[in-house]
Amino acid sequence: MSIGASNPEYVNARVRARRAALFADEDYRKLIRMGPSGIARFMEETEYEREINALGARFSGVDLIEYALNRNLAKHFHDLLDWSEGRLYDLIARYLRKFDVWNVKTIIRGIYTETSSDEVQTDLIRAGEIDDSTIDRLLEVDTIEDAIETLNATMFYEPLLEAFETYEQTGALVPLENALDRAFYENLLADLGRPQEGPEALYVEFLEAEIDFRNARNALRLARTGADLDPAAYYIGGGVLFTESELSRLVTDYDELVSHIADSRRYGDTLSSALTQLREAESLIQFEHALEAALLEYADTLSSSYPVSVSAVLSYILAKEREVENIRAIARGREVGLSESEIEDELVIL
Repeated sequence: MSIGASNPEYVNARVRARRAALFADEDYRKLIRMGPSGIARFMEETEYEREINALGARFSGVDLIEYALNRNLAKHFHDLLDWSEGRLYDLIARYLRKFDVWNVKTIIRGIYTETSSDEVQTDLIRAGEIDDSTIDRLLEVDTIEDAIETLNATMFYEPLLEAFETYEQTGALVPLENALDRAFYENLLADLGRPQEGPEALYVEFLEAEIDFRNARNALRLARTGADLDPAAYYIGGGVLFTESELSRLVTDYDELVSHIADSRRYGDTLSSALTQLREAESLIQFEHALEAALLEYADTLSSSYPVSVSAVLSYILAKEREVENIRAIARGREVGLSESEIEDELVIL
């Protein structure tokens, strides 16, 4: 189906309204000074009102906030699909499969750490294509091997099977998590080609940027683990910034890695503020947050250059995710007694 059979003008008008309702950075700074009950009351005065009221009789504190955030996020992204038609629907649905990856990773981590299924369920975002019955079965299994078998009808099954042997040898979840990422991006880009202009060209450009920044993040994570793992083995194809050999070389030199991004024709001119954050990052978490900010900035740049396209929708999806992750980080930080400055370090603020 062609992009002409889509309805981007209508969807983008709805998205602009939703984008305007997102929390401002000043809202996060207010929340940092509140406890979980105060955060929940603040959320009740915003567009989270329906979820807070619906869940308030069953949950309280951080649990109430977590469930409300995830239910609201899933609702917003289901709305995107309900509004969309034709090719636009297809492009958005493809991208929302990222939440299948999120959910499977979350469940596998829960099995690995022997976390109860009730706690794991709090972190699930049911906005992807894996149906609820499969997710519910995943929550019931006790081993990672059984979880993989439960996914035998999905695109993740074969990649996870291949990665399971490495997981057994190393005891690290990185091979399994990377297998999920690679399956998602490879399937996402598989039949899109490389259009040179128009809305789909911007869609592909955004995905390439996300892959580039994911590769940079994975490289730094591998370098920080100290494990004897080959960075090339965790390389995700489809980006434009790194070859496998370049990533393996840059993984040991943080400054050169950031310079490689800054010197690139695609990102150097449009990510000046984000690159400043990257250069000043003193820890892996700060680096990862700077990469998230860079991707947000890049998505906004693409959406402003072609307003009537799927780019504005992707930009909104990232911004909505950022809001949910920031509120979650504040609530969890307050619960465990982090200082205001420590909590602010956990946030992605542009």
